[in-house]
Amino acid sequence: MNVYKRYIIIADQKQLVLSDLRFKAGQRIEVIILTDDNQRVTLAQKSKKLFKEIQAIHADNPLTDEEIAAEIEAYRLVE
Repeated sequence: MNVYKRYIIIADQKQLVLSDLRFKAGQRIEVIILTDDNQRVTLAQKSKKLFKEIQAIHADNPLTDEEIAAEIEAYRLVE
């Protein structure tokens, strides 16, 4: 399968116009629409940063097996 990528800006929310395409009349194509969602990218970046910060905290102050077992037991008692 060949891929042909175009970036366009939607001018009218009720229609999508694709022009100057490289395809022959009658040629069957598949159209997949993906949006550029900056919120998702920003959230992913923030999440990665948070995970790295949490890992750094744990690296500087690792939990013992006993502390982990105590936290698990405390969690089970809450349920």
